Amino acid sequence: MKLAVVGGGSTYTPELIDGFARLRDTLPITELVLVDPAAERLELVAGLARRIFARQGHPGRIVTTGDLDAGVADADAVLLQLRIGGQAARERDETWPLECGCVGQETTGAGGLAKALRTVPVVLDIAERVRRANPDAWIIDFTNPVGIVTRALLHAGHRAVGLCNVAIGLQRKFAHLLDVTPAEVHLDHVGLNHLTWERAVRVGGPDGTDVLPRLLAEHGEAIAADLRLPRPVLDRLGVVPSYYLRYYYAHDEVVRELGTRPSRAAEVAAMEKQLLEMYGDPALDEKPALLARRGGAYYSEAAVDLAAALLGGGGSPYQVVNTYNNGTLPFLPDDAVIETQAAVGAKGAVPLPVAPVDPLYAGLIANVTAYEDLALDAALRGGRDRVFKALLAHPLIGQYEYAEGLTDRLIAHNREHLAWA
Repeated sequence: MKLAVVGGGSTYTPELIDGFARLRDTLPITELVLVDPAAERLELVAGLARRIFARQGHPGRIVTTGDLDAGVADADAVLLQLRIGGQAARERDETWPLECGCVGQETTGAGGLAKALRTVPVVLDIAERVRRANPDAWIIDFTNPVGIVTRALLHAGHRAVGLCNVAIGLQRKFAHLLDVTPAEVHLDHVGLNHLTWERAVRVGGPDGTDVLPRLLAEHGEAIAADLRLPRPVLDRLGVVPSYYLRYYYAHDEVVRELGTRPSRAAEVAAMEKQLLEMYGDPALDEKPALLARRGGAYYSEAAVDLAAALLGGGGSPYQVVNTYNNGTLPFLPDDAVIETQAAVGAKGAVPLPVAPVDPLYAGLIANVTAYEDLALDAALRGGRDRVFKALLAHPLIGQYEYAEGLTDRLIAHNREHLAWA
């Protein structure tokens, strides 16, 4: 089995490698190709990757290349983990929206739109080259904003599934609190990428007992602290929102906080410098503890689980993924991309039935879906007016003066990545 990781020079890759090594019985990789144009960085990451495989006795071969076409040739699955513009672009995404009094964040709001505009054309080019090399290959997208990028891939007819680590992180946390294995925890996870709620936590599978009320009663303070939301909010809602909902439920508070501290991009850039120095140590043969602070917890396990299921091997029968709505949420178009529990197999992901969604959540889901539709249109066709309309539609913006100012800033800070600008 051959897998390719596009963006393989990421400092996060050793986390993925560790998962491939530990779970080799689930996903028996014979060849893993790390694809990245940054040759020096790629070799540092690959050196550690090979040592991790050797330490854990994995027989697979790790290959590096800067040639995308060669890297994806004959691959059974291609994982995408890209950051167009690097941490420098992320730094800008997280700062210029604050000038207009809006959240600066890399996956939602104006910063998220900027990332989508930079990313979608590049991903579609990569996917087309994957299709030419091997039309049966699966594309697993972990590139943010996952919902918009996955929608672009599916609309273009690619065999693609989007993946995020929010659900698997909550699953692991709840399993720990309940003293059960993660495999026993099934989430009633509803919404869009980075806009989701856990409405039930069932032990034993989709038809198991809902223990969410118990979790909130016994561990509500700890859960609320992780989400950085007040405990009474969880009690009133009776659900566990994704931590990204804080950008909506406490927008002004978050904007004030972001204006008083270094950006997350600056923190990650400093960590990446340290990590690359560590990766160059020939004695290091395991992922360093610092990597846990880099973000993306449990992505490796989710990626292994999803790839194994898609390629007809092991993998959990039910997984939270990003895929076409196809009537699952009746208030959305069929071709919207939702994040939900799905049955995953060799033919792809089929969403499980979802109970009716409360208007409190359905309204916001529908609003952000409309924004994502406009965002994808702007990413595919460009133009200032399309950017403005997408920003105006976003519930974190929604005022024409903000949308005007943000449009000008977005274009000014991203001109080198926007062919139409």
